Amino acid sequence: MNRTAPKPKKVVLAYSGGLDTSIIIPWLKENYGCEVIAMIGDVGQQEDLQAAHKKALATGASSATIEDLREEFVRDFIWPTLRAGAVYEHTYLLGTSMARPVIAKRQAEIALKLGADGLSHGCTGKGNDQVRFELAYKAIAPSVQIIAPWREWDIDSREDAIAYAEKHNVPIEQSKKNIYSRDRNIWHLSHEGGELEDPANAPSEAMWQWTTSPEKAPDKAEEVEIGFESGTPVSVNGTKLGPVDLLNTLNEIAARHGVGRTDLVENRLVGMKSRGAYETPGGTLLVTAHRELERLTVDRETAHLQQSLSVRYAELVYNGVWFSTQRQALDGFFSVSQERVTGSVGLKLWKGSLNVTSRKSPFSLYRADLASFTMGRYNPKDAEGFINLFALPITVRPKAKAEGGNS
Repeated sequence: MNRTAPKPKKVVLAYSGGLDTSIIIPWLKENYGCEVIAMIGDVGQQEDLQAAHKKALATGASSATIEDLREEFVRDFIWPTLRAGAVYEHTYLLGTSMARPVIAKRQAEIALKLGADGLSHGCTGKGNDQVRFELAYKAIAPSVQIIAPWREWDIDSREDAIAYAEKHNVPIEQSKKNIYSRDRNIWHLSHEGGELEDPANAPSEAMWQWTTSPEKAPDKAEEVEIGFESGTPVSVNGTKLGPVDLLNTLNEIAARHGVGRTDLVENRLVGMKSRGAYETPGGTLLVTAHRELERLTVDRETAHLQQSLSVRYAELVYNGVWFSTQRQALDGFFSVSQERVTGSVGLKLWKGSLNVTSRKSPFSLYRADLASFTMGRYNPKDAEGFINLFALPITVRPKAKAEGGNS
């Protein structure tokens, strides 16, 4: 709490109806004496948002609003990250990282519209999400005071939070036997806590909620073709679809075949390692297909430059600096590098496995007459001079050493 600043009178809370935000409403009213406006962001979490709306009002919010952010989330956050090929630490597909700024953006916009003088969230003081929310607040509504209850109250664990909820008659789904912390949106479902806190433990099958167990997936493989225009997904099996429908379609297909499960230990922004399990069914198909289409259409030097910039883009998204000049500038680079990433990629799904079956593009740089084992247009004699020049640094060094020179 900023002790020098006056207590805010009207606070907009990013509300999900989960354990943390459920207890924040009564806590804010008790400790700040403020009006609380609950903003529920629909990012495709497949939850009963109307029930969350009623719950927010029942637990003390003066008003609550449900904001449909699905189209904006996919179009303006997921697709740019996909075009950039951004994957954090080789594995994490950034589901939560991309969702936080779109929620925080709308939350801050509502605060400005309603004249609120406070913004609040339910992120813990150990996690990355506090950074993602607050950097967005500062970019969009820098003069509005931020309240982060997990950095102020004396609640130290989820067990404490459950006890607080029970004391204040706040209904919650979590129990001390079901202690997972989950975050779901149209791109992914994450799991933390419970047995996952020990990296030596395998996730229990009961933990997974979205994707079918590979062992129980259909015995017959399924093929799917994804179409792209300038790096953006536009069709599934030849049918043009809008962003939300396209992603939902791929989610259904991939989840049915047990594709998209990941269990990883990652480096958090705040400096510690954490372990999480992720289900990203449709996203796994899209990342794979996009990467394969790039292999076909992007020249070598641009592709290699992209690799380094993709790593940086992923770090920016993971670290919560979505609303930054760096990320916007990288979007400019990728908008050019993706101009010819147009075409389709075929994938085969079977019991958790994913294989590429075809790559097609009108801008393909692959030429059979050059790649074939028959010489064709390729003159092998040209290679000799190239090899000699390419080898100069290698050949000069041992010669200099043999002649007594310094190496």
